[in-house]
Order: sequence, then C-alpha cells, then structure tokens
Amino acid sequence: MKFSITDSKNKTFNLPVNPKEFNIDAATDDKTVSVVKLGQINLIGDEKLKSIEITSTLSVKTANVHYLSTKTVYKNGQTYLDKLNKLYKAKKPVRLVISSTKISFKGIISEFKYGMADGFSDEYAYTLKIGEYKAHKAKKVKAKKKSKKTAKKGKSRSKPPKKVGRGSKVTVNGRLHRDSAGNGPGATERNATRKISLIAPNAKYPYHIATLSGGARGWVSKSAVKAV
Repeated sequence: MKFSITDSKNKTFNLPVNPKEFNIDAATDDKTVSVVKLGQINLIGDEKLKSIEITSTLSVKTANVHYLSTKTVYKNGQTYLDKLNKLYKAKKPVRLVISSTKISFKGIISEFKYGMADGFSDEYAYTLKIGEYKAHKAKKVKAKKKSKKTAKKGKSRSKPPKKVGRGSKVTVNGRLHRDSAGNGPGATERNATRKISLIAPNAKYPYHIATLSGGARGWVSKSAVKAV
C-alpha cells in the first residue's frame, strides 16, 4: 500500500512510511428542532465536507532504513517536511491516493503538525489533515439597467368646463322667458354678462339670470349659459 500526494502542478511523491491507521471523517449537517406535542425531531441535512487525517513518521535520514514503504525516497526527512509545509502554505488543492483502495481524495491541507516524540531524535512525527475540496466558481451577474420611461407627448387635454351654480357669473347667449317652462318668450341676450339668481333642476329653461346689480332678466336654457 502506498500513500501518494499529487500537488496542483501534477507532481507526485510517496510518503516514505505508511501510517498505522487513517480515518475519513464524514457527517451530515443535521439539526434538532422541537415540535409541539411531538418533542424533538431530527432534520436530516446535506452532507458536510469530508476530511482525512493521517499520522506517521519521517526518518531524519532515509539511508539504510528498513521500514520504508516505497523504494523512491528523498535523502532525509527534512525534504518531506519542506514539501508538506509548502503544500500547506500554498492553500491549493492536492490529491491523496491510497493504493489497494478506492480512495482518491482531493482537498486542501488544513492542518499540518510535526515534531519529535518520546525523546527519539532519529525521526519526525507528524499529523496531516486534508479537508475535502469542491470546485466552485463565482459568476458575475450584471444588473439590468432600468430604462427610464417618459410619457409620450400627445394632444393636450382641454380644461373641463367650469361648474355653473347659483351666484355664478356667466355669459348669456339666448332668449329670455317668463318662467322655467318656457312661457312668455321675450328679448334675446347676446354676449351679456349676467349672474345666476335661481336654478330649476330638470326644467326646460333651468337658469334664471339677473344683472350683476341684481335686476331680474328671465329664464334661459342650459345651452345659453357659459361660465366666465
């Protein structure tokens, strides 16, 4: 069994000593919530990122070391430490392949610890943790510019006619009558400025007009009156 690490530039090297064991950490992002009259329930979440951790040793000098797991090795353990430390600081994906298994793990070296243990100065002890890496890419989305809509110029609307009521000042063009029913037709007003003194709704001649000083003139039709 060989533990091979390939960097982002596709260069591969084997770890010189296999670890006694390795572990892959896999979990789901579950949540526990409380439901009325039911108690706590578990909401199954999506899978979290996996990680793999290996702990092993590196001989200070590799010459004549009988327990190496690969034939091609560097001359000393410091070279391995330098390479692993460089990969850790690069923050770029690496791939760990374990022969004789289906494990081909792509990730980022998230933890790298090393030193010497048990007072033994002929080898380094180290722990390497690789967190799963999933390729992703941010997509830049351009915001759509809002078009400024302007109202189309059209024909100008005429002003609504002024309302005519009792006391309104009006221009009169029409024949005068004695009452609102049209009895007793009399003189005809032409562009005369008058005021409305009385109104008889629904009558044939609904408006009684008078001079501005109050002198009575007579009843006229609706069409004969125009507000000033």
